[in-house]
Amino acid sequence: MKTTRGYIYVLLAALMWASSGTAGKALFEGGMTPFELVQIRVTLSSLLLGVVLAISPKEYLKIRWKDVGYFLVLGVGMALVQGTYFFTISKIQVAAAILIQYLSPFFVAFYSILFWKERFTGFKALALLLSFGGCYLVVGGYDLELLKMNRLGIMVGVLSAILFAGYSLLGERGMHRYRPWTVLFYALLFAALSWHVFFTPFHYLKAGFSAAQWGWLLYISVIGTILPFGLYFMGVNYIRSTRASITATLEPISAGLMAFLFIGETLSPLQILGGILVIGAVVLLQLRQEQDKLAPILIRGKKA
Repeated sequence: MKTTRGYIYVLLAALMWASSGTAGKALFEGGMTPFELVQIRVTLSSLLLGVVLAISPKEYLKIRWKDVGYFLVLGVGMALVQGTYFFTISKIQVAAAILIQYLSPFFVAFYSILFWKERFTGFKALALLLSFGGCYLVVGGYDLELLKMNRLGIMVGVLSAILFAGYSLLGERGMHRYRPWTVLFYALLFAALSWHVFFTPFHYLKAGFSAAQWGWLLYISVIGTILPFGLYFMGVNYIRSTRASITATLEPISAGLMAFLFIGETLSPLQILGGILVIGAVVLLQLRQEQDKLAPILIRGKKA
């Protein structure tokens, strides 16, 4: 029963993340810029989450002064990830942008091989080949006109995946010292501060957005940010993190379907094939990591 509940939580989180991408694309088509959206998103999310954590009986907001610099760097990282991610969505299809983001586990693998001296096995080589081949199809590399038109969006999308990989590694460090909600709140808070330093501060208060646009912004902040993170954390408590990561690959699939139903975006058969290759590569890599973690346990069990 708990396992089923865990899968349901992760599936709901994936659907919510996917819907936020489609909602963001609709706002871009209405004239809002990606940078305006990200500035408002991280600001609203940090304010709302801060209020909830402040009234919580647990001390979620308490951190050590020596860790303020760490959270500042993490927040700047989140600001860059959010900005490049939504900029990519504004330039290419929602599902394609999310699938490019799914290259981040492979950049983490590259980092581990280069700096942590992990073995570069044939299995990892196959997963990397599938992922980059799939990405080539997803972004329309077979169509020179499509590739030329989306070149900026594709390059920023790959940059976003690299930044997200670095952000994930940095965020994992914080999880060893603080609760996930604490790390998420301070990442959002410093991301919001960053956007108000490097982008016109409080621009959104005088931008003249409609009530409908503010409604979608609130939706993205709550349904597309706070709730899915919470559901994902709850899901991981019931199922292995590897299984949760694999289940979350529903996100680009559902994002493509939502974008088709609500804003008329379509993917060609070759792009769909590329998406299948990327998701397949992620699943293979995650399953292999789970086997690597279980191997020492099985060996110890045999020796006992």
